[in-house]
Amino acid sequence: MLPGLALSAALAAAAVALGRIGWLQNHGLSALTLAIVLGMLVGNTVYPRFANVSGPGVNFSKQSLLRLGVVLYGLRLTVQDVGQVGLAGVVIDALVLGSTFALACWVGTRWLGMDRKTVMLIGAGSSIFGAAAVMAAEPVVKGRAEQVTVAVATVVIFGTLAIFLYPVLFELNQHFHLIGGGARGFGVYAGSTIHEVAQVVAAARSIGTEAADTAVIAKMVRVMMLAPFLIMLSAWLARDEARSAARSGYASAAPHTSDPSQKTQLAIPGFAIGFVAVVLFNSLHLLPAKVLPVMADIDTALLAMAMAALGLSTHLSAIRKAGFKPILLALILFFWLVVGGGLINRWVPMLLAG
Repeated sequence: MLPGLALSAALAAAAVALGRIGWLQNHGLSALTLAIVLGMLVGNTVYPRFANVSGPGVNFSKQSLLRLGVVLYGLRLTVQDVGQVGLAGVVIDALVLGSTFALACWVGTRWLGMDRKTVMLIGAGSSIFGAAAVMAAEPVVKGRAEQVTVAVATVVIFGTLAIFLYPVLFELNQHFHLIGGGARGFGVYAGSTIHEVAQVVAAARSIGTEAADTAVIAKMVRVMMLAPFLIMLSAWLARDEARSAARSGYASAAPHTSDPSQKTQLAIPGFAIGFVAVVLFNSLHLLPAKVLPVMADIDTALLAMAMAALGLSTHLSAIRKAGFKPILLALILFFWLVVGGGLINRWVPMLLAG
């Protein structure tokens, strides 16, 4: 275990250090994004020479450390965060999340004919909170390393584009008033539609302090929807698996067994439950204030190790093989987040107020 853990930790430390550079922060390149890039650089150059020795530790990093990192992410959130954006903010986040993921599944599988696992991972990254959401969905979807990396790449591309686009959209909104609430209302729009937390911060800070504060809260509420999303996704996949088994004639081929729909168990991800439990615990404010930044740094390190390990396991040839379709799907989802998300942010407050 030690060689792979040491390699993942070294790459994660380098990514965290690079992530503190002002220019990279201003362009929304977080430690997690940089970790997977460094992992891919090493993974496609020198890593194959000692992959056999490092493999166990690398696999542990991208699986077990990932789950632990997702659980500890809950220390960044409290139930009180929900109250700061109100009912309208929660409804907006839920509608953006649900519509974006549903659109991804429909367009990706039915129109583009893509692999369903890749589609769901791209949908998770676009609809929830970027690369970390892709990583969190991977154990439920059971995607391959290259599928996860393709999904993360789309988050990086269009999330970075959002950093430059949203300040322009804010200036346009100042003239046309499509989204109400001034800087605060536009902050909710940014937080509910931009991919990564770091990208939300980078874009909203370019607008102003009020927009940035509201955008981060709206984004955190969206992050809190990760656990129910994963549970519903797991239930959907379990039911779909049962239906596929029934259609394949499994029951008729083995009449002495029980109904396959009963044999397929709902794989509720334990780390999603742990995430909710940590959020609830953190809402009690029992931890000293000095402890929380330290825990956040530890969590970032764990997630960075997982991303670095994922990069080490990814071959560029597999990404090239995926072709242009993943980028096209992500582009369609980005267009929906900007336009469809804008319409949701315009109408939901009006409907709830009226």
